[in-house]
Amino acid sequence: MLYKLEVENFYSIRDPQVLDLSVDGKVPDPEGRLVPIFEGADVRVPKVIALYGANASGKTTALRALEFIISMARDSVQRTVPGFVGCERFNDAESCERPIRFAIELGGIMNVSPELIQRAQAGEKVEHGVFRYELEIEVKEGVARRILAESLHQKSQGQGKWQRLFERDAEGLVKGSKAFSLSGYQHLVKTLADNHTVLSSFAKFQHPTAQVFVDAARKAVFQIEPVHTFVDKHVIDYLKGQPYILSKLNNELSRIDVGVEGLRFQEGPDGPFPLFKHSGLQVEMPWLLESHGTRAFIKMFPFLLQALDSGGVVAIDEMDAAIHPVVLPELVRWFYDKAGRNKFDAQLWLTCHSASLLDDLNKEEIVVCEKDRQGRTRVYSLMDVKVRRDENHYRKYLSGAYGGVPHLG
Repeated sequence: MLYKLEVENFYSIRDPQVLDLSVDGKVPDPEGRLVPIFEGADVRVPKVIALYGANASGKTTALRALEFIISMARDSVQRTVPGFVGCERFNDAESCERPIRFAIELGGIMNVSPELIQRAQAGEKVEHGVFRYELEIEVKEGVARRILAESLHQKSQGQGKWQRLFERDAEGLVKGSKAFSLSGYQHLVKTLADNHTVLSSFAKFQHPTAQVFVDAARKAVFQIEPVHTFVDKHVIDYLKGQPYILSKLNNELSRIDVGVEGLRFQEGPDGPFPLFKHSGLQVEMPWLLESHGTRAFIKMFPFLLQALDSGGVVAIDEMDAAIHPVVLPELVRWFYDKAGRNKFDAQLWLTCHSASLLDDLNKEEIVVCEKDRQGRTRVYSLMDVKVRRDENHYRKYLSGAYGGVPHLG
């Protein structure tokens, strides 16, 4: 499970921000909202992380940082032009030459390999612990230029010192380890592009350990742009070829939308087009006449389902946009349902403004983003603030006690 995110000099995040979501084993969890960061660990992490803050406070930036480091580890080898699209430094003079830095920490199987994963899946007891992946990007004259450093370390049982899996320096030299052997892959080190990560490049050429991490990164899905900006045609075209997702979607539509019995596709002159069946209505309704809220739910549903089916991470920006405040907690509760929907402990990251959802969240699940007068974002968990477990989060947040609310006047 992902339990820590670190970001520096990225969009509105100027100074190093460390979001540590780890929860001590002594903290009560009667509702099963927390999951061990690795098998057998006392330290746990929330399955749901909700980011709150005023407009332009940096909520989306935090999700973008998470998306960027994961996509770099997974997909950077596909970049065909120099530089880093989607990566900008903080907009002040001092940050023009400062590196952009990211790090994530997560739990998993130690000295991981495809064979070890198979043994673990077969029920064999294997060693677990935590990993730390770091990425540092050089900035020159205000522009992100090349990877300065990249590393992956592990710590057995989360104890002791970090042990190197691999390290890459500013000259592009890579040091491996027994658990991340470079044998047979030295040609990749010599030809490694300065905007391609070791993980992504090595996985492309079937490095077994790199493939494991990249496969895990593929379980992370992001809907960063608000759902109302998505081009409807994209989701319609996607659903046409996904009967499994369409079936699951229809099961939920009848529950969250009054009167909607289901969605189907009908052949037309330009190919299949969607129609909604409403109880009591004679004629099925086309997509454009369906409610904005229903369409917003349909657009985010494939992301939620993919994470729940795979045990991955899903991050949705403005999840409350056009979603009724009664429906939003229901979607969040899907991730608490260990016996049903969330058997693989998927993790949901969301940004929203719906303060009413705070009544349904524990303090470990709430993150606040706040921007100062110099435009610098600060990101912190309510675990970093003196908050009683029985507090009314809704009232306290709107009163400004936690920060992250607009200052009017």
